[in-house]
Amino acid sequence: MVIVFDRLPPLQTLRAFEATGRLLSMTLAADELHVTHGAVSRHIKTLESHLGTPLFQRLTRRIVLTEAGAEFLLAVTRVLGELTKESERLRAHDNVARLKINASVSFANKWLAPRLHRLKALHPELDVHLDVTDTHIDLNDSDVDVAIRYGSGRYPRVLAERILEETVTPVCSTAYQAKMGGLTSVSSLARCTLLHEDRMLANWEQWFALANVNSIRSDRGSAYSHGSLAIEAAIRGEGIALGRSVIVADDIAAGYLVAPFPQFRLKAERGHDLLYRIGSRDDAKVCALRDWLADEVRVFLARGG
Repeated sequence: MVIVFDRLPPLQTLRAFEATGRLLSMTLAADELHVTHGAVSRHIKTLESHLGTPLFQRLTRRIVLTEAGAEFLLAVTRVLGELTKESERLRAHDNVARLKINASVSFANKWLAPRLHRLKALHPELDVHLDVTDTHIDLNDSDVDVAIRYGSGRYPRVLAERILEETVTPVCSTAYQAKMGGLTSVSSLARCTLLHEDRMLANWEQWFALANVNSIRSDRGSAYSHGSLAIEAAIRGEGIALGRSVIVADDIAAGYLVAPFPQFRLKAERGHDLLYRIGSRDDAKVCALRDWLADEVRVFLARGG
């Protein structure tokens, strides 16, 4: 049989159709695919034009599959599933010893990277690659094997395991603590420069509420896009930062930072999750990383992390 490829619909239209048909919502499909609602709508219209038939019936506040759409969804789901499975097989065959880990900037810099040498020593057969970015990575459409993300624990189309919870508490250098008179009470923070991590929901306002202090402005000071940048500023003595427990533990142990108010620890709204593809739970590389991470976390927590 000769396949005429120029008669096939574009792949992105099929992905948009599969997600929309499964969720029966272009909005939810757009969220899952990390594109706009308009992009999904255009892909669906392109596909319907290509096929010459409507795939959805647009009602007032919802959409439903037409009879042709329901039949086509079964075929598209089957074909995309087979493509994913075959891609996994080829990726595993060609990259048996290669383990590519994606991690966020702060977590990779402050926790993961300094420990990876122990994974390499334990598994010399693994060629470990660390990919560092805060941009979302689609594990089903990349060469990344696993990702460690700072999030809510809910991620579409992948398996996720919570590996570390976090709390936040103020941290600063010992020199800055001395400069500000020892920081013996929370009220003394009124004279300090507050350092902020953008987008962190467990912020200074919430921490002051936990410490039962409402007389200090929580919105002043400098802000940074990554938590590791705020921590580096604190180490340099530029102010006092809300330190996430996982990110600052090693710096506190090394004496670069001190936590003047350890009795006030605010639970962070997110935690660190290990993500991998559905069907990869028993993959040898994933198992090796998962077991190593569990051991590292146990040691970390036992030391007060």
